[in-house]
Amino acid sequence: MKINTPLSVPEKYKKTYEKNFLEATHKTGKLFLFAGDQKIEHLNEDFSTKLNLGNSDPEHLFKIAEKSKIGVFAAHLGLISRYGEKYKKIPYLVKLNGKTNLVKTQDPLSLALWTVEDVIDFKKQSKLKILGVGYTLYLGSEYENEMMTEAAQIIKKAQQNGLITVLWIYPRGKNIKEEKSLEILSGAAGVGLCLGADFIKLNYPFADKESDAKKFKEVIIAGGNTGIICSGGKKIKGEKILKMIKNQNNIAGARGCAIGRNLHQNDLKTAIKLANQINKTMTK
Repeated sequence: MKINTPLSVPEKYKKTYEKNFLEATHKTGKLFLFAGDQKIEHLNEDFSTKLNLGNSDPEHLFKIAEKSKIGVFAAHLGLISRYGEKYKKIPYLVKLNGKTNLVKTQDPLSLALWTVEDVIDFKKQSKLKILGVGYTLYLGSEYENEMMTEAAQIIKKAQQNGLITVLWIYPRGKNIKEEKSLEILSGAAGVGLCLGADFIKLNYPFADKESDAKKFKEVIIAGGNTGIICSGGKKIKGEKILKMIKNQNNIAGARGCAIGRNLHQNDLKTAIKLANQINKTMTK
């Protein structure tokens, strides 16, 4: 497949970038991101022993990632460093920022906990398969300029070293009346494009209706040649998540998906089966 390599990637790192892109997307141009960053974002509410046997053990995430045909496993650097020695074959994407849900402010701020340089050093030292980095931006927050500036520099530095980049963009804050409106989401897609991200993770505002997926084309168009991937959100029935992902990709034109709770809030066997079904559905 032809890769649209950003001009910010230096000539000497083009092959590295293209290799990382092709591996992350399984040569399809579509990214299946398995999200494992909720240990910071949601604390223990997604991992309670009340939810599912095995889900409370953080290693459950790595077992799913190792045995499933995902594109990348997105997790924070510290978590990867604790389990990476045992799971060297997993394709990783390092999430650079994160905040807990304890601080109930209208306007969120989430700054980087690690730098791209930290990731590059860690990759060399650990010899893990780190393909890219990710960052969450709260668009519309009164602190958006700080996060946008940081995101822009992270994307630039990552691409200069051949890493792919994913932006989680969530419109939040007292100035945002409806964070899942198509107008706002289209704006978020355009911002991510202007910041240079390879992929943008957005909340999908609909369920599994085909007619709604057609409406989401507006967001895809606004993202230009940056790939839009849709968040899975809270756990729903397997057949519904598969139908929704199919509509997002085949009708709306998304370039992948980002799934967390809908995978890890299952036992290992169920999670692996569903992940492989998602991969097949997404790339049809």
